[in-house]
Amino acid sequence: MSGFESAAAPASKSDAAGARRGPRSLLPGLAAIALGTIYVIALLVVEEQTIIIALLAAGIVAAVAAHWTGMLNPVASSFIDREQVLSGAVVAAVLAITVYFHADHFILLLVTTILLYVLATLGLNLQFGYAGVLNFAGASFFGVGGYTAAVLSTHTGMPHFLVLLTGGVMAAFIGLLVLLPVLRTRGHYAAVVTIAFALLFRTFLEVNDVLGGPQGLAVPGFELFGWSFNRNIDLFGLQLSFYVNYLLMALLLVIGAFVLVRRLERSWIGLNLDAQRLDETAAICFGLEIVRWKTTAFVLGNFLIGLAGALFAMMIGFIAPTNFTFADSLIFVSIVLLGGLGNPWGLVVATAIVVIIPEKLQAIQEYRFLLYAALVMLMLLFRPDGLLPRPVRNYFPGWRPR
Repeated sequence: MSGFESAAAPASKSDAAGARRGPRSLLPGLAAIALGTIYVIALLVVEEQTIIIALLAAGIVAAVAAHWTGMLNPVASSFIDREQVLSGAVVAAVLAITVYFHADHFILLLVTTILLYVLATLGLNLQFGYAGVLNFAGASFFGVGGYTAAVLSTHTGMPHFLVLLTGGVMAAFIGLLVLLPVLRTRGHYAAVVTIAFALLFRTFLEVNDVLGGPQGLAVPGFELFGWSFNRNIDLFGLQLSFYVNYLLMALLLVIGAFVLVRRLERSWIGLNLDAQRLDETAAICFGLEIVRWKTTAFVLGNFLIGLAGALFAMMIGFIAPTNFTFADSLIFVSIVLLGGLGNPWGLVVATAIVVIIPEKLQAIQEYRFLLYAALVMLMLLFRPDGLLPRPVRNYFPGWRPR
């Protein structure tokens, strides 16, 4: 064998191994997404309470059994190796659910709410999971985006897409003002500052007649290039719910935010955020500007939360102070803790659980906050890293040393 052939042989063997590994590593992730989609559709279709409880129990037993038998390990490896492809599969799954329930207003509203909550908790994940900045006023910044959308879309002729962006910018700006006292405190003292802001924000809305007071404000529906999102879609004789408009817009925003968060995590910015979260003193000793990175995470996270709040307000058509209470902020926090700090994929699973289960189990509708509290307590006791713990940082997805 010549030198060229001997040099090429290992490479060809490695390429062949990579080619074999690719499809095999993709199958567990695709199977998990397909099974999850079928399960969610079945859960959304069923209305009988006993059947819903049976489905939930079966899902819990199956998830626990898969964890203990190690069947989830190939799925996790699949998402690590082929994240881009599987991300596209998740988007296709959401579109499949949309097609299946194309005329069901309630289900599509539920799915869109899940997407907007994912968008908002991606912002919290930047703050909690990466930078370690505590924010217990997520619903307040969500409300800042919503009220900004209500005022601008009602009293100005600003294009609604710019109204969305302005809602995010306004939430980021208010967050910057709240951050000033946060930077002077640490730990639970910083959390107290955000809690105080959440309580003050609701009081401010209730006593401010310009913003509707306790009665709230009506919000015009979203319009894009002259198309009203509150109009049903007639596609080749097939009637689609107008919520499909909001769902697709929310899906696009989530995709953009997801890509942004993952790119930040794998960049030197994410590395700096992790360093100051793990040990501020050590980070300062190595020359990191703690104030700079806390500000970056807090402002960017609140921008995503405000963006979600603005679209949510336009979708439901009416907002009031009762929509943005401290209890709603705790729902966002429970989603982040339940999914797993620092793992965006965990937010998708946790949000679906937190939003769908109380809506389907009408018997516990009044006790949903008790359910959230119980879930958080159980997670902190038995699985403190969340349902999907954050994996080791992967700078080059799918790359393996040869």
